[in-house]
Amino acid sequence: MRKPEIGGAFDCVMPVRWGDLGALNHVNNTIYFRYLEEARIQLFSQAGMVIGENRLFLLAHASCDFLQPLLYPSTIVVRQILTRVGRTSLHFDTMIACRDNPEAVYAKGKNVVVGADPGTGRPVPWTASELADFASCFV
Repeated sequence: MRKPEIGGAFDCVMPVRWGDLGALNHVNNTIYFRYLEEARIQLFSQAGMVIGENRLFLLAHASCDFLQPLLYPSTIVVRQILTRVGRTSLHFDTMIACRDNPEAVYAKGKNVVVGADPGTGRPVPWTASELADFASCFV
């Protein structure tokens, strides 16, 4: 079984919704975190992970630098780049760009996810099978 490779990327494409806009007519800063959340959930889903069944995925760290306003209508690409595989954690660099112009980055940040036991909430090491499932998601 293989482990996910550092530098591998997982992309999640989604539309900017009208309701994502704030009073200043661009995407509200809190919504960027929702986009990152949705991308994480899509990654877990593609890896075949059922949240809460055998493992919880706890967000231990989230940061986001807002580089330029994101407007409606747009289709965005949320990219998660694996930077570290810890014993119980996965570390990602994240970025949000528009699908039509991927060089223009609207936000970037970092996320750390910790796998934990659903009964105790305590961190649990990744299994070889889980790491192989994650590896299949990154290009």
